[in-house]
Amino acid sequence: MNLHNLTKIKGNKRKSKIVGRGIGSGKGGHTSGRGQKGQKSRVGFNVPSGFEGGQVPLFKRLPQIGGFRNPRRKAIASVRLAQFNKFEQGAVVDPVALIKMGIIKRVPKFGVKILGSGELKKKLEFKDFLYTAKAKQLVEKSGSKILNA
Repeated sequence: MNLHNLTKIKGNKRKSKIVGRGIGSGKGGHTSGRGQKGQKSRVGFNVPSGFEGGQVPLFKRLPQIGGFRNPRRKAIASVRLAQFNKFEQGAVVDPVALIKMGIIKRVPKFGVKILGSGELKKKLEFKDFLYTAKAKQLVEKSGSKILNA
């Protein structure tokens, strides 16, 4: 016997009775299946999530955690221009080369940005990077090439 071989037994499931609809519903008269008194027996019974009967709710008892994490933040790794002096003269540098050199751990979704801090002393070829205005100026000043497609 397997789960796909099982069949329903006819008449096994009885239709549930709707509470609070009077004698004609078949669920008793007077209290209509809601029991005696109390909040749950009333019409329009609706408790907000987290309500604990008047006790201070859990979310208010816990310490407040401040701050805000922007869901639309664009994750960009930033690298200082001076860090590119580790590469050999005339090398083609791309984000994957930075991982191999141990400068960054991974390439984020929105890429790697070169910041204009420090000084570039070697002529390199840069491929697939984002640049600040100052960084772009310093890269071109050092005689390096930008090969963005």
